Amino acid sequence: MPSAPSPPTDPFAALPEPLQRLARRGERRRFRKGHRLIQEGDAGDTLYIILSGRVRAFGSNDRDREITYGTYGVGEYLGEMSLDGGVRSATVETLEPCECAVITRQSLQQHIADNPQFAFELLAKVIRRARAATLSAKQLALNDVYGRLVLLLNELARPQADGTRLIAERPTHREMANRLGCSREMVSRLMKDLEAGGLTVPRGDGLVLPRPLPSRW
Repeated sequence: MPSAPSPPTDPFAALPEPLQRLARRGERRRFRKGHRLIQEGDAGDTLYIILSGRVRAFGSNDRDREITYGTYGVGEYLGEMSLDGGVRSATVETLEPCECAVITRQSLQQHIADNPQFAFELLAKVIRRARAATLSAKQLALNDVYGRLVLLLNELARPQADGTRLIAERPTHREMANRLGCSREMVSRLMKDLEAGGLTVPRGDGLVLPRPLPSRW
């Protein structure tokens, strides 16, 4: 006897409950890899809640040099910085096929009217991102490239049972350069030196850090 078909998966199930209610007010849309959800400098009044996939937020200058502000996945939302009527402060591009709930300003205002506590969640998100931006600016100003690279590797690495740390998905040198605000060639040289010194060990798609990285190189 054939088995009964599996019930459809709720696309909002992975979201925290307060965000689920907001996401259900939006329009579900799918985007291919490499699609720009948000363009820096454009006017916009929509919020994107990520239901599947990952995106990257970054800024660039007129010479096409980029700096990555962060990568975001399921349960994150972006676009809140332009809800004051200003232009978009960053570009957001999909790193893989994504599905998002697209929320209009009107829908968000109605949601806050119905759920006033969500205003505090939104405010907290803006504050966290402002603090992250302040920290990034401080790192760029006060640390050399190697110091910023150490901070990035330490942020990505996770402790393992054998006492080492593992970066499960090793970013490309270009991705690291965009995060650090330097050239890809500089990252390649530093990573080569770290590997030659036994401080980093490639493992499949990941990277093992056998011991703490020195603060100076």
